[in-house]
Amino acid sequence: MLLQFSIRNFRIFKDKVTLSLIASNYDKDTREIENVFEDKKFNLRLLRSAVIYGANASGKSKLLEAIAFMRHYVINSSKETQKGENINVDSFRLSVETENEPSEFEIIFLFNGELFRYGFEASKERIVSEWLYHKPKTKEIELFYRDGNQFNTHGRNFTKGATVAKEGLVRDNALLISVAAQFNDKTAITVIDWFKRLKFISGLDEAGYQGFTVSKTEVPVHKERILKLLKAADLGIQDIKLQKLDIDGLPKGMPKEMRDEILREMKEDNVEYIADVLTIHKKYDLSKQVIATVNFSINSDESSGTRKFFALTGPILDVIENGYTLVVDELDSKLHPNLICKIVSLFNSDDVNTKNAQLIFNTHDTNLLSSGLFRRDQIWFTNKDKFGEAKLYSLADFKSDEVKKNESFEDNYIRGKYGAIPYLGFFDNLDFTIHQHKNEE
Repeated sequence: MLLQFSIRNFRIFKDKVTLSLIASNYDKDTREIENVFEDKKFNLRLLRSAVIYGANASGKSKLLEAIAFMRHYVINSSKETQKGENINVDSFRLSVETENEPSEFEIIFLFNGELFRYGFEASKERIVSEWLYHKPKTKEIELFYRDGNQFNTHGRNFTKGATVAKEGLVRDNALLISVAAQFNDKTAITVIDWFKRLKFISGLDEAGYQGFTVSKTEVPVHKERILKLLKAADLGIQDIKLQKLDIDGLPKGMPKEMRDEILREMKEDNVEYIADVLTIHKKYDLSKQVIATVNFSINSDESSGTRKFFALTGPILDVIENGYTLVVDELDSKLHPNLICKIVSLFNSDDVNTKNAQLIFNTHDTNLLSSGLFRRDQIWFTNKDKFGEAKLYSLADFKSDEVKKNESFEDNYIRGKYGAIPYLGFFDNLDFTIHQHKNEE
């Protein structure tokens, strides 16, 4: 489970900000059973979900993009980058203090009953520093600390990683944790495995994960669960079928090389391509009795909201079944507010979410604030000041006399009590002058 994620000097964030999923004691009597998992070994209470609000361009998406970047670079820096290639970091450019300084990332997580704290600083050219701390019981142990090309490693608990560092096998633009995993260091592999369980998807591009859901429907038990979610969403879908691609149905304008490769795989390797997903709907007679079913194409006949929810069902179920952490940018896009509430409820359910999966997402949907689904420590805000710097803070950061447990979070947020809304006073002073010109004869 994710405990904390921190960034500094990355894009819109100048100073260090931290997103924490450690439950506050102040909210201990609010939705404790549903929304909180208690780890007795480390005496931690961890939240199952968190939502982030803020004005446009205030940092909501940039925060989640930072998580996605860190995940990708940890997993792939040793494989995808070559010596001399730039690292895809972008420091805060609106201040001379930080424009040439490195970006910093740190994450704390609980995995297989042990705590890990891992982070690094990176400029576009190189990894400036990197560190890994491990807490198997009560004491935190430094496994390695990197300062440029100098490595201080724990010889007994990070043996292969120490050898990799000593032999100079880590490029300036690669992470030691990623390289050590390639050389089968046990601890490094554990860290990489956790990052692979940290899932990130964009709510604006369901095509990017629809294929994953489609593949899940080919397994009966997964298809049954996906159908339950679709029916619960009241979309009118009774069943789903996969329409296989017919050789004769290949587009005539397809490039010859691609066409030949598809034909070869279909014939020689017995590969099946999915042409479409068919959703099955009931058909009624004049007496409103079911007389047949009708097939709809999910791409041509269903709404964009239905397409997105179908695409989401696969990742959501996969995350809940395996106890992963899911990060979604723009979860509410195209979906009804009530449906978003139900998705959140799945993660907050102690009965459904038995492996303590986590959901982190951003949204503009203020209905969630009045839904009663969230504690104050689960509600976060991004706010950008006049200098272009984004801040991150939780509703739990406010003093008890400023934010009471029974007040209307939605009304207060819209009124600007918590900040994180756009300042629109300029609109009141706009003066549009319409010039009308007479046609000259």
